Amino acid sequence: MNDFNRSSRRAFVQRMGQLGLAGAAAPWALNLAAMSEAAAQSTSANDYKALVCVFLYGGNDHYNTLVPYDDTSHANYLRVRSGIALQRAAVAANALPIGTGEGLAAPVNGLAPGRQLALAPELSGLLPLFNKGELGLILNIGTLIQPTTKAQYTAANVPLPPKLFSHNDQQSVWQSSNPEGATSGWGGRMGDLFLSGNGKTTFTCVNASGNAVFMSGREAVQYQVSTSGAVAMRGLAAPLFGSQACSAALRQLVTAPQTHLMRAEYTRVTSRAIDAQATLSTALAAARPFQTIFPNGGLSQQLQMVARMIAARDQLAVKRQVFFVSLGGFDLHDFLLTQHPGLMSQLGESLKSFQVAMAELGVGDRVTTFTASDFGRTLTSNGDGSDHGWGSHHFIMGGAVQGGRFYGRLPEVAVNGPDDVGQGRLLPTTSVDQLAATLATWMGVNASDLPLVVPNIGNYTVRDLGLMRRA
Repeated sequence: MNDFNRSSRRAFVQRMGQLGLAGAAAPWALNLAAMSEAAAQSTSANDYKALVCVFLYGGNDHYNTLVPYDDTSHANYLRVRSGIALQRAAVAANALPIGTGEGLAAPVNGLAPGRQLALAPELSGLLPLFNKGELGLILNIGTLIQPTTKAQYTAANVPLPPKLFSHNDQQSVWQSSNPEGATSGWGGRMGDLFLSGNGKTTFTCVNASGNAVFMSGREAVQYQVSTSGAVAMRGLAAPLFGSQACSAALRQLVTAPQTHLMRAEYTRVTSRAIDAQATLSTALAAARPFQTIFPNGGLSQQLQMVARMIAARDQLAVKRQVFFVSLGGFDLHDFLLTQHPGLMSQLGESLKSFQVAMAELGVGDRVTTFTASDFGRTLTSNGDGSDHGWGSHHFIMGGAVQGGRFYGRLPEVAVNGPDDVGQGRLLPTTSVDQLAATLATWMGVNASDLPLVVPNIGNYTVRDLGLMRRA
C-alpha cells in the first residue's frame, strides 16, 4: 500500500506540472462535445476501494431524519417545532440505542448518557444495518474553515465559509472546501492521487447524476454515466440517418487528426469518449450479475448502476474509485410533513439495497457510502416547513465503518442553545474537512498528501474521526 501511494504521489506531482492548456481545456471540451462518461471498478478484489457520495440537494431537514427521542429532548422538539414535528409514537419502532457515553471505548456509543435519537419512520430499513455495525451516524457536521466556537462566531473574529445558508455556495464548500466557482472537489482531488494506480484512468471519478464539482480533479475528469449505462455518441450507436456509411463518415470526421490546438483537444476528448463507451459497455455485459432488487426511483437506479460498475471492476482494471449520486427536492420551506417522508423512503430503501448488493458482490467492506447535503435546517418552524440552516446529521455506511454508534457531539434541542446561531441553526462541531480527511486516509492517501485533497486540514488537530476500521 505504501509503495502504491508513493508512486501515485510522484505521478500526480509530475502530471500537475505537465497539465498546461490541454489539461485545462479537457473538461471544457468534454462539455462542448456534450458527452457523458461512466465508470467501473478494479482488478484485485483484495485491493479495491470505493467511495460513494449520496448528495441530498436542497438541504435535508435533519431534525425529521434523526428525531430527538429521549423524553426531555422530544418534549423540547415538539414545543419548538410546532406543526412539523414527528410524534414520539410514530418513530418508536426506529428508536436507536440510548446514550452510554462519548468516546470510542466499549461499551460507549458516542451519545451522552440518557440522550436518544430515532430514525424517521421511512428509514426503518437502515435500523438493521446500524444494529449490525455497518451504519454510523455523524452528528452536527457542516462546512467550516477552522474549528469555531459560538463566541468566535458571534464576535466574527474567525474565518467562516462564504455566504452561509446559500444553496449554491454551501453546496460548493461541502463538495470542494472552496466557494462557488471552484474547479475541483475533494472527491476529484482524491482521484488525482490514484490515477496512476488505475488501469483505466477514465473510470476513476464517476458521476451517475449529472455534474458536480465534488468529482472534478485537477487532472481527473468526472466520467458521467446514465442509469442505463454508458452514454453513446448519437449517430455512432445506431446508423446515422439509417446509414452505416453516414455513421462511418461521422466517426472519421470527429476523430480525424487535427493541427489546431483546440480542434486537436476536441478530437482527443471525443475519441476518448467513444473508446470509453465501448469499453464500459463490454465490461458491464461481462460483469458478474447480482440478484439484489433495487426499488424504483432515480436515486435507487443511480446506485444500481454504481453497483453494476463495481461488479465490472475486474474488466475495468481500477483499484480506487469515487462515485457521486444524488437526490433533489429537500428545500422544504413548505410541505415538509407531506414531502419529506417520500424522500426519506427513497433514501432508506436505496441505501439498504445498495449495501445488500455490495455484500452479494463480496465488497461490502471495500465500499463506503456517505450522505451529504447543502446544509441542515432550522429547528424552528416557519409554519409548514423549515428554513436554511448550517450543521446537520449524516449517515456513513459500509462493512469498513465502525457502525452502530454516533460520531461528534449531539447538540441540545433548544433555540439559543450553546450550538445555535439563530432559529436553531447549528454551528457545526465536526467539519466536512475532517470527514474528507478520514475517508481519504481510509482510501490510502498518505498523511503528507492530505493537504492535496483537503486544503484546510492543517487547521485541525483531529484529522481522523475514527469512523473506519483499520485493515
